[in-house]
Amino acid sequence: MQWKRHGTGVIFSIVFVASYFTNKFVLSVLKFTYPTLFQGWQTLIGAVLLLLSVKLGWLEMSHINRSAALFWLPGSLLFVGNIYAGSRALSRMDIPLFFTLQNSSHVVSYIIVKTVDRQRGQWLKFISICLMLLSAISLPFYDPRFDWTAYQWAVTHLICVGSYRVFQVNNKSPNLSDIEQQCLNYVFSVLLLAMAAHPTGDLMGALEFPSLQSHTFHGGCCISALMGFLLLLVSVKIKSGLSTEHLKVWMFVAKVTAMSLSPVIFHTDINALSLACIITSHCGEALLLYSERDSKS
Repeated sequence: MQWKRHGTGVIFSIVFVASYFTNKFVLSVLKFTYPTLFQGWQTLIGAVLLLLSVKLGWLEMSHINRSAALFWLPGSLLFVGNIYAGSRALSRMDIPLFFTLQNSSHVVSYIIVKTVDRQRGQWLKFISICLMLLSAISLPFYDPRFDWTAYQWAVTHLICVGSYRVFQVNNKSPNLSDIEQQCLNYVFSVLLLAMAAHPTGDLMGALEFPSLQSHTFHGGCCISALMGFLLLLVSVKIKSGLSTEHLKVWMFVAKVTAMSLSPVIFHTDINALSLACIITSHCGEALLLYSERDSKS
């Protein structure tokens, strides 16, 4: 049983790394910087595969009524902001720097929760939050290839991620499952991104994309969409057999793995000071995971 649990976690880590690497390849190496189309394609394939899996009996999903869909609308809006801004930022940033800023989403979640619930928190958690915040604030000053636009999108991304995390935890009625929530996210994303493709100029820009007919481009887009869906499946599998805390631990392992391997796959420009920010941020995240586990033990 323990071997199966670890096996699922290892599979999650592999799929997580593959998902980010294929996204980075399409966005940065091939330079397909049209997120309404790229993320629209990914969410469309995700929605089709999700509904097909339900049809085949691989996943369970109840009928979603209109009131439940309206209730979850803010979450879907945050999800779209997350994937859109995340694509913009990832296309311009190295993966280790991107994850360092993404960690600050925990700061956003912490501030929202403390604003609503004024109970005294753990010092250990507060220290971890401070480490991640300090790293994110310091990183732009030490980034050898500082890009103001990339950091703007990264901040938007982390705000959406942090807000979505709080919304998902604190809005359980009408008892939508993770699969049902993701289905609504996929469908809403496809509709919103499709409508935004022409006004943002992505549609016309993509028609002039040099590698539009390239098999490498087509393969990268297909693999990235498939990896995104597989990541959802493995996440659901872990949460059904283990706790949410175990999923967070495996996600931490996956991020560290991705950051360690990314310089081998992609050109990465990191100096000693930016590396210190990266290490400090992820030490803070590890401390946060420990504090959450300690508070529930």
